[in-house]
Amino acid sequence: MRLGVLVSGTGSILEALLGRGLPVRLVAADRACRGLRIAADAGIETVLVGREDRMVDVAGRSGGAGAGGESGGSGRRQFDRNGYSCELAAELAGRDVDVVAMAGFGTVLDGSFFEWGGGRYRGRVLNTHPSLLPAYPGWHAVRDALAAGAAESGCTVHVAIPEVDAGPVLAQRVVPVLAGDDEATLHERIKTVERELYPATIAAFLERCETDEVAVPVGGSTGGQAGGQERIQEGLTR
Repeated sequence: MRLGVLVSGTGSILEALLGRGLPVRLVAADRACRGLRIAADAGIETVLVGREDRMVDVAGRSGGAGAGGESGGSGRRQFDRNGYSCELAAELAGRDVDVVAMAGFGTVLDGSFFEWGGGRYRGRVLNTHPSLLPAYPGWHAVRDALAAGAAESGCTVHVAIPEVDAGPVLAQRVVPVLAGDDEATLHERIKTVERELYPATIAAFLERCETDEVAVPVGGSTGGQAGGQERIQEGLTR
């Protein structure tokens, strides 16, 4: 199975995947970032599918060369999410990528990505999230857990679907909230767990796809289990 990894930032998750020896075929990014450099240094093919190239004005004209970031008189521009999602899927499929792992990828993809090419990536896109989903979905999960006075947080690995943070859970690991924790300290402990749990879960997922030639079903939500759910107290099982 050939793995594609989507990055937007420092590439720390990518480093963890490479450290596990996963079969990364391609690393794609939505912006110039360190993750692309890590991949290039490892001899892995990279592709930049930039968000800015898919900005259009409200009249639908592409903001290409000479547009200067403007859209005539109004200056209003929007992101062509559908066009971007299709372009990215085509880039991955063109390199024979079978399974996709999001690794801090900063662009939300729409349903056309998963359904591209007759559903090539339906049920074959994985993501990680810094909470015990379905609790605290969204961009500020760690902050939200602290604000709610939660006694525990953690890391979830799940199948990505068009609805954000709503796909079937593959694995979870608990990270207790400690007295004196702030967003930075708690998030750093979650990242430590994530860099172990995510590569291990991807490896198991790839093995299952090789054996069954069937991806995990995506009809459920994060409340359900897909292929067995690991919920391990941090520090007890490694």
